[in-house]
Amino acid sequence: MEDDKVSFGFEDVTRDEKTRRVKGVFASVASKYDLMNDLMSAGVHRIWKANMIAWLNPQPGETLIDVAGGTGDVARAFQKQANAVAKRRNANLETFTIVSDINEAMLVAGIRPDDRNMPRTACDAAALPFPDRSADAVTISFGIRNVVEIDKALREFRRVLKPGGRFACLEFSHMTHRVLQDAYDAYSFKVIPSLGELVTGDKASYQYLIESIRRFPMQDDFAARIRDAGFSQVGYKNYSGGIAALHTGWAV
Repeated sequence: MEDDKVSFGFEDVTRDEKTRRVKGVFASVASKYDLMNDLMSAGVHRIWKANMIAWLNPQPGETLIDVAGGTGDVARAFQKQANAVAKRRNANLETFTIVSDINEAMLVAGIRPDDRNMPRTACDAAALPFPDRSADAVTISFGIRNVVEIDKALREFRRVLKPGGRFACLEFSHMTHRVLQDAYDAYSFKVIPSLGELVTGDKASYQYLIESIRRFPMQDDFAARIRDAGFSQVGYKNYSGGIAALHTGWAV
């Protein structure tokens, strides 16, 4: 049925087809995923993620679930900040960061020999295998637009958060001015797929990723969907003129 279709870039496909194709995209680029993020954003994505961690304000002993966590960079940053706070307070509390991702290749690509308290779980964002009220924070970075059932996933994020828990979603978004958007479109459609082909040998996957950004909801519309999922104090902050936006909410 037409109503059962979801977007895969500029195409409309069935839910099962999107799930299969998204898995294929990230299996293809997993080994060069972090490198491509650095190249595509000139490293600025690291600043955006650092701002997200600062907003989360990690504390010793907390549990984070990082959805679509890929290679684990956000989980490590959360742990590092929480451990720094523990050291200042002389607190002997372990911080756990669970990295979940639908794509096993991304999880494997992110394994580091010195990772501690960082279990990995292959699962769909819309069906998290974690108990109610089990996490202090839930994050998803540059992953929500690849989720098939976005609203169901948002409800899952709310379900697994403890009262007072924080939700942060960092995602590519829409520029705040039309002229900037036109310039960004010209750059991204012309440069990024070709760069993806050069670095990973996969032009099509990066063509999809650019198209998926264009079909993602505007900032106000996505904030409304977060609110509808049960979050309170929902807000967002644009980065780099709207190239990315940090959406936040609380489980109150």
